Amino acid sequence: MPEVRLVGPEGEQVGIVRIEDALRLAVESELDLVEVAPKAKPPVAKLMDFGKYRYEAAVKARQSRRNQATTQLKEVRFRLKIEDHDYQTKVGQAQKFLKAGDKVKAMIQFRGREQQRPEFGVHLLEDFAEDVAEFGEVESRPRQDGRNMVMVVGPHRGAQAPKGKGGAHKPREGGGSRRDRAAAEARRERHQQAEQAEPKNSIADAMPEELKQQAAKPSDDGPKPDAVA
Repeated sequence: MPEVRLVGPEGEQVGIVRIEDALRLAVESELDLVEVAPKAKPPVAKLMDFGKYRYEAAVKARQSRRNQATTQLKEVRFRLKIEDHDYQTKVGQAQKFLKAGDKVKAMIQFRGREQQRPEFGVHLLEDFAEDVAEFGEVESRPRQDGRNMVMVVGPHRGAQAPKGKGGAHKPREGGGSRRDRAAAEARRERHQQAEQAEPKNSIADAMPEELKQQAAKPSDDGPKPDAVA
């Protein structure tokens, strides 16, 4: 005679009973007999309100989908020669995205001879990462991507953003803090150096200085050309 290991509606263990007895108990208690472990020996069946069970499972699934955070990749673009006000605006946008749980792709767009000095872009992105460090951490270091340089910053893992601290870091009155002035001065210096950077368009430009000096010296070997009267 087929038997099942019967579990009561509250999870209590009834024991091994014949399947006819389990069905009779289900009818008497106005519940359903549901097989929950068919591969067990003997199979495990439970007395439950199957309609209620399905409803509660559907509610839990909907809540789980609502609570699941969908991370998006937001993009913040700026030039290498960005003004301080515009830079602070970009920092504020990035902080807002990170506080919302999104990642930020910071992109510097190079123009002309700026491409010859990528280290300036690296320094600017490092400053940017420091200014948003309260809300996120670097996930992808600065890298060259054609005419652009990109870096990805993600929200802190498992950490909740502090409340009441939104927007970009604003310098204090009277010229700002020492850190603000130093950062602004560093950006201005990089702008000037990027403008003065000359691209290397020939093999001679790329030669080491020592070889350039040797090439400029007249050679004493070999015949000399006749002087022109």
